[in-house]
Amino acid sequence: MIVLLKPNPDKAQLDSLIKWLESKGVEIHPTVGTTQTILGLVGDTSHLDIDLISALDIVAGVRRVQEPYKNANRKFHPDDTVIKVGNTVIGGGNLTLIAGPCSVESEEQICAIAQKVKESGATLLRGGAFKPRTSPYSFQGLRDEGLKLLSVAKKLTGLPIVTEIMDIAHLDSFDDVDVIQVGARNMQNFELLKALGNTRKPILLKRGLSSTYEELLMSAEYIMAGGNNNVILCERGIRSFETYTRNTLDISAIPVLKQLSHLPVIIDPSHASGKSALVAPLACAAVAAGADGLIIEVHNDPEHALCDGPQSIRPEAFDALVKKLGRISSAVKG
Repeated sequence: MIVLLKPNPDKAQLDSLIKWLESKGVEIHPTVGTTQTILGLVGDTSHLDIDLISALDIVAGVRRVQEPYKNANRKFHPDDTVIKVGNTVIGGGNLTLIAGPCSVESEEQICAIAQKVKESGATLLRGGAFKPRTSPYSFQGLRDEGLKLLSVAKKLTGLPIVTEIMDIAHLDSFDDVDVIQVGARNMQNFELLKALGNTRKPILLKRGLSSTYEELLMSAEYIMAGGNNNVILCERGIRSFETYTRNTLDISAIPVLKQLSHLPVIIDPSHASGKSALVAPLACAAVAAGADGLIIEVHNDPEHALCDGPQSIRPEAFDALVKKLGRISSAVKG
């Protein structure tokens, strides 16, 4: 349920209303928007008298929210959520570029790529330390050593780190990580999501391979229910009948998620296609559709990459793409 307040509500009346609602066992989430203040009521609201609340002087209206996700719902939070990571702002009309290799392989590799993508305009560095792989015989990442090398690249370039977590047990090792990524395979790892809800680090939540929009938003709700509202949604391609591409990029996810939720939406064109030649056109399409950012795999030697080389683009290709994305972003805004 949401309670819409009239402009400039009387503070004493507002405090009294909140206290009364809380006495009914309802959790209150106030949102002060640009045009209106909203009280989001989370919990069992079936016993609340809508007519009684509507009759109060400070109340403009009351609506019941049917969707099971509350904190992630745009009805609770009409304005776009903006998340600050270092000097980078994600959401609010900004185009955020996250770039780096699929996996951290060595200090020389991650530092060289970090410097290149920063020069081209990336403001966050991605790199996998823990790698979930379909085959147990594939490269699993450098793990804690990979995290240390990401910190070296961060110190060298100033770029905040984005990297994936796979297990609650690893959380203590992520102190120097700026944005924690939850991969598609862990989107419904609810115990992990609950633990991340107790942190205040931004969480980049990837959509599962066969997950609906509502399932993605419910996973975001798990994190936000713990008090962490810094959630970034990521469409990374879904499983379909087509086998030519690694996955099928769902461009419609951008406007749909923005309609349903206030959270930033970014696109991963690398995992969506699995082919380096398709990264640029999919990235351009995503920006044209209104994405808040992109997370792109960049490698200085894709042919010899230890992980996902075929979908990684070279630094010079990333540089050219960034210039094109800037023109598209300006055209969309203009």
